[in-house]
Amino acid sequence: MRKFDTKVQYLKYKVLREVARHAWDDTLLEALPDIPKQISPGKIPTMRCCVYKERAILAERVKIAMGGNRNDPNIIEVIDIACDECPAAGYEVTASCRGCLAHRCEDVCKRGAISFDHNHVAYIDKSKCVECGQCAKVCPYAAIVNRARPCQVACKVKAISINDDQAAAIDREKCIQCGACVYQCPFGALTDKSFILDAIALLKSHKVYALVAPSISSQFTYAKLGQVITALKKLGFHAVVEAALGADMVALAEAKELAEKEFLTSSCCPAFVQYIETTFPAMVPHISHNLSPMGTLAKHIKAADPEAKVVFIGPCTAKKAEAKRKSVREYVDAVLTFEELQALFDSRDLDICSLEEETLDSASYYGRIFARSGGLTDAVVQAMNEQNLDFEVKSAVCDGIEACRMALLKKSKQALDANFIEGMACVGGCIGGAGCLTHVEKNKAEVDRYGREATQTTITDAVSPLK
Repeated sequence: MRKFDTKVQYLKYKVLREVARHAWDDTLLEALPDIPKQISPGKIPTMRCCVYKERAILAERVKIAMGGNRNDPNIIEVIDIACDECPAAGYEVTASCRGCLAHRCEDVCKRGAISFDHNHVAYIDKSKCVECGQCAKVCPYAAIVNRARPCQVACKVKAISINDDQAAAIDREKCIQCGACVYQCPFGALTDKSFILDAIALLKSHKVYALVAPSISSQFTYAKLGQVITALKKLGFHAVVEAALGADMVALAEAKELAEKEFLTSSCCPAFVQYIETTFPAMVPHISHNLSPMGTLAKHIKAADPEAKVVFIGPCTAKKAEAKRKSVREYVDAVLTFEELQALFDSRDLDICSLEEETLDSASYYGRIFARSGGLTDAVVQAMNEQNLDFEVKSAVCDGIEACRMALLKKSKQALDANFIEGMACVGGCIGGAGCLTHVEKNKAEVDRYGREATQTTITDAVSPLK
C-alpha cells in the first residue's frame, strides 16, 4: 500500500487503478461487473452492512472513476447510497441539559423552536429551527451542540445541505470545486469525477505533454522526484514540463498588470476565481486577466507544437473545472490529481523506485514556490524588481477560502489597505489540495527546498528560452 492519509483515499485509488488497468487493455466494458467484486472480494462486508450494498457503492465509484455524469458540469458528485451513516445534522439538545428554570435558550430563540417537557428539558423543533446557534451560545451547560456533518464543516462556502433523504446535496451555484468536502467525508460519499480514461485515450494515440504542478515535490515520498519523472515517460508521455515555468510567465505578466491597474486579485487558483464570480461579482473586473500557470504554459506548448496534447497533473480538483472553461479548454486536454497519477502508475505495474532519475529543471525558485501560500506574492514582488517597475506591492495573502472571504469583504468596503489579493482556496495553498496523496505540514518545507534546487536564478532567466 502506498502512502495515503486515509483509507477512503486508498479505496478510491484501488477503484481508479482497476479502471485504468482495464482501459489500457481495452477490456474495461467487459470487466465492469467484476471490478466491485475484485475490490471487495468474498461474502463478508468490510465497510458496510452487507456485501451487496458495498458492491453497489463500489459500482457507483467505478462510474465516477470513468468520468461520472458528463451532463453535470460540476466536478464534485455525491454518491447518495454511500451518504447514510452520518447523524442528522443541526442543533440538538444533549443529555447535559439540566432542566434549569432560566430557560435562556427559549428566550433567545426568535422562531419559537424550543419547548420543554415536564422536567424542563429542552427540545428543538427542527421544522422551526433556522440553525442560528443562539441557543447554544447562551446555554450555561453547553448542552446544545451543532451536529454538523464533516462535509458541511469542511465546506466554507456553505454549498452543502442535507436533502429529504438525509443525504448531502451540493448547491452548484455556490460550489467552487475545491474538494474540501471530498477529503473530509469519512465515507467517501462525496468525490470528484476522474478523467483518467481521457488521459489514457490521449496517451494511446497522441503526443502528450505532462504539465506537473510544483507541489509534486511534496508527494510520492517513497521515491525520488527524478524517478517519478521517468515513470511519467514510461507511461507514454512525450515530455514532462514544470507548470512552475508557467508560474514564472504569469509572475512577469501579473507584475506588469498590477503596476498598470494598481489593484488586482490573483487568477492562479480556480476555486478562488470562481468564489469571486459567485459571491463578490463586483470584484470580477479586478481579477487578473492572465491565465493560470496551467493555462499559460499549455497555451505556449500548443503554439510551439500544434500536434501536442496537454495533461495537467496536480493536487487540485478545481483544476478539472478550470480545464472546462472557455478560455482554457482549447489548451488543456485533461487534468489528473496526484491520487489518480498514483493509480495510473500502478495500473502499469511500474516499480518507480527501481527507475533511473531524470531531471526537471526549467523554472525558477519563484515559479516553484507558487505551490504554497505566499509564494505568488513573493514571485510578483521579484518580477517587479526584475522589470524595474516602480510600484510598491501591498499584498493580502489569503491562506484558505475563509481568509479570502474576509479580504474580499474588507476590500469591497474600502477597509483593506492592499493593492494585491493573493487568494488560495486551500489552507497552505496548492500543497493542501484535495487531490494530494498526503496533507502534512512539512509539505511547505519540501516545496521551499525544491525551489532552492532550481538552477535558474531569476524569473527572467527561466522565461528567456521561451522567447
